[in-house]
Amino acid sequence: METFADYILNEKSLGSKMEIMYYLSKKENVFFDKTAIFKTEILRMFINSTDLGLDMNLLLTASLLASCKKIQVSSNLEKVKSFSKEGAQYLYQIGFDDRFCKICEGINRYTEQPSREKESDVLELVDQFGGMLLDRPERIGMDPEEALVLLEHRNLKDKYNRYMHSFIEFINKLQKIKIREDGEKTPLQILIDLYRQTPDEKRFITAVIYEYEAKVDEAICKNQCEQYFKFRKNMHRLEKGDPNRPLFSEETTKKVIGRLIENKKE
Repeated sequence: METFADYILNEKSLGSKMEIMYYLSKKENVFFDKTAIFKTEILRMFINSTDLGLDMNLLLTASLLASCKKIQVSSNLEKVKSFSKEGAQYLYQIGFDDRFCKICEGINRYTEQPSREKESDVLELVDQFGGMLLDRPERIGMDPEEALVLLEHRNLKDKYNRYMHSFIEFINKLQKIKIREDGEKTPLQILIDLYRQTPDEKRFITAVIYEYEAKVDEAICKNQCEQYFKFRKNMHRLEKGDPNRPLFSEETTKKVIGRLIENKKE
């Protein structure tokens, strides 16, 4: 019997995965907002540009789901510390295997794991770095250069992350790329502006998939295509006549998700 895990893992389109998550969040009251989309897009560019030897489909899916039990605003420190563990338990109930759940639980270090999965290190870097770029009630978003310094020398100081240096190198290369049509802005600057200007998750998904990815992928490829984009998105398959259309049938998706999560594992 197909599970929700099978359904979203078998869907190879990142945009469709994001929309599946949008409907799941409404059905199951799991956490999914623009920050998850924002961080997943950074992850997509990172694993597309760096030879990590990891499963891209699995990592993108994990990035969208790892914070599924996160609380948007919480003064309860125990809840902040337990969301990744609670999320892993929920993901197991809807069909994901033990390793996938362990990968998602490792998005932070609150749960002590004797041996961390490689994919958890990628999730950790993107989650922490991406979070520092975004505005919060107590501060404005940081510059990427400042966020990198804090990531390495404060957040993950004395913690081994096997992809730290690869990630720093990737961000430094990304910062050297300027896109003229957006006023000589870097890919990260454009993504941050898009995040700030787009009012909700559905429109942000559409903007990222139809506007941002095609533009930024082309700019990056012009600079370093010999080592970038081993997995190239076929942007010409997208329907450019109506960029506001859903990526798949909303009603069908709602019904499928409802059916797949009815039979949860105990």
